[in-house]
Amino acid sequence: MRQIALLGSTGSIGTQALEVISEHPGLFEVYALTANNRADLLIEQARRFRPEVVVIANERKYPAVKDALADLPIKVWAGEEAISQVVQSGPVDMALTAMVGYAGLKPTIAAIKAGKAIALANKETLVVAGDLITALAKEYQTPILPVDSEHSAIFQCLAGEEEHPVEKILLTASGGPFRNKTIDELATVTKAQALKHPNWSMGAKVTIDSASMMNKGFEMIEAKWLFGLRPEQIQVLVHPQSVIHSMVQFEDGAVMAQLGIPDMKLPIAYALSYPRRLKSTAERLDFDRYAVLTFEAPDMQRFRNLAFAFEAARKGGNMPCILNAANEIVVEAFLQDKTGFLQMSDVIEQTMAKASFVPEPSYEDYVRTDREAREIAKEIMNYKL
Repeated sequence: MRQIALLGSTGSIGTQALEVISEHPGLFEVYALTANNRADLLIEQARRFRPEVVVIANERKYPAVKDALADLPIKVWAGEEAISQVVQSGPVDMALTAMVGYAGLKPTIAAIKAGKAIALANKETLVVAGDLITALAKEYQTPILPVDSEHSAIFQCLAGEEEHPVEKILLTASGGPFRNKTIDELATVTKAQALKHPNWSMGAKVTIDSASMMNKGFEMIEAKWLFGLRPEQIQVLVHPQSVIHSMVQFEDGAVMAQLGIPDMKLPIAYALSYPRRLKSTAERLDFDRYAVLTFEAPDMQRFRNLAFAFEAARKGGNMPCILNAANEIVVEAFLQDKTGFLQMSDVIEQTMAKASFVPEPSYEDYVRTDREAREIAKEIMNYKL
């Protein structure tokens, strides 16, 4: 059985990954579960799946997790460093990185260096340090299998097409809850409105990123690294039905698309089981229900974050790291009602202008950049965590 280290097991991707694993008990076994803060759910998951190790990143919650699992032969570790340690464990075959944000970078590097296959749901890892991650994956001959529905779709469309050059990819976006709102309307949208995604069930951070279209910007940068493309080879298309998860256009003009219902368990299962396809009881796509599929260009004047992502991808260096760090700070502020929806983009733009640019960053440069950009963003907002 394939031994899985599930990083971020209590989040949206993590809980759905455990559903997939539970549906195929003869194929997968959970070796490790990690969480940041949600100790109660981590305990519940550990009692059900009986992993070898659980890690709670928030060390203050270690005693509660340790005590709750004292009657089981489960090792309980704590702290961010422990997450990087557990992915290197000998029995682990694959690390599913479902942590949110910059925190996923260090354990992903550790897993790659340990030769573990990566099922990548933490897009920020490639946004922040795509050049470093792809170089390490090549050096250690470690496969990176995409979990995001869009990148999984592209990956599936490219199967068997290795000899055929890609002209461009068409990355689809739902448009989020504010697709049809004017600038004036966007100025007054609330956190509650932003958290109501029309098609997908996701965690708060990703849902806000989807509403601002930063999520699609991150996915564009991720696609650049995963598939070896230039930013100008990536076209974003708003597709409100979220049925076509993405498309690939080849040099002969042929376009291949991957379709399915909006259900993250499908790409999760594909990444965990690749190159196999697992039998699933998921709802099937009903073309009578989706008789009309529509597409439109994104409005980068209303949704400036997408434009910033393309700018960062073109400039390269540590600029995407700056972009990500500023975004993590403004989203946290927005979720705490300490900044407005449009103001998030203002702060990101100013942070990109003020932070130190490094054209060829090392890992240490990324660490410094992340710290500096966060401080700049907080200073701009006069925001204190």
